[in-house]
Amino acid sequence: MKARYVQVEKGGGPLTMVTREVPDPAPGEVRVRVEACGVCHSDVLTVNAMLPFIQLPRVPGHEIVGTVDSVGKDVPQWSIGQRVGVGWYGGHCRKCEPCRRGDFVACRNLSIPGLSYDGGYADYVVVPAEALAAVPDALKSADAAPLLCAGITTFNALRNTGARPPDTVAILGMGGLGHLGVQFAAKMGFNTVAIARGADKEKFAHELGARHYIDSTTSDVASALQQLGGARVILATVTDADAMSAAVGGLGHRGEFVVVGVPAKPIQAGVLGMVMQRQSIHGWPSGTSIDSEDTLKFSEITGVLPMIEKYPLDRAAEAYARMLSGKARFRVVLETGA
Repeated sequence: MKARYVQVEKGGGPLTMVTREVPDPAPGEVRVRVEACGVCHSDVLTVNAMLPFIQLPRVPGHEIVGTVDSVGKDVPQWSIGQRVGVGWYGGHCRKCEPCRRGDFVACRNLSIPGLSYDGGYADYVVVPAEALAAVPDALKSADAAPLLCAGITTFNALRNTGARPPDTVAILGMGGLGHLGVQFAAKMGFNTVAIARGADKEKFAHELGARHYIDSTTSDVASALQQLGGARVILATVTDADAMSAAVGGLGHRGEFVVVGVPAKPIQAGVLGMVMQRQSIHGWPSGTSIDSEDTLKFSEITGVLPMIEKYPLDRAAEAYARMLSGKARFRVVLETGA
């Protein structure tokens, strides 16, 4: 059986569609008939071959939703026809210290769809069984796909902080991650603050569920948060180190500044307040397949959904360019027509 695959053959692209044989799953693996795959900014790592372990040609894509098409040996938990998803977590080594301590998403040899092996810009993908998450029937595939990266990253980061409703939680940025982070924080019962550039985003922030809005172009973000009593959590979804540095001072007692966007420059932070008020800055990586399931279930129950732009698989190069432009509102998704 042959199918379509969109791959990068040399660092820097371009993305090219090819037709090739569909592989069978090995023991411990599952083959998925892809229905939708999100186009994430992290896909630049594959397209530009930015990591030493990426072997070209490679098919990008780590926000995958589809149905189980074939099951390898020694996979008792999945069966043909089940609806499943795969995110950034694509399997772990079981040998490194984080794995031995049960922190599989921090595996030092983490397998990532679209980087470690061929991803979801295709009609089919073969993945380790442990990477699969069950997808609720009520969620459309195109809506569910971004929840497996942008969604789980923000949802899982928030629920693993020390914040408890009705604590004040601020979401820095309202882009691909931030527009989901605002929704999750509001649905979790937090006093939600959205922070973005421009007064024109205030109405949208409130529509997403934010109780407060801070325009970073006209307000001192740290002072504005302190006027609200200080944030228990600031979730930084932007990739601008200066914007992050300007917000750190808005933390309250035992406040956590949680970084999920990766800036090119270091974050600057005053130390005295951190020492005196027991504050911290730390990062958060995605989550495992069971965390993906939790994210999808929470989204189904509460109605949290991404705003998406859809493209057919044969326009993958155009979809990727749209994502890179920064003009998409807010996540780009490929559909195979399955």
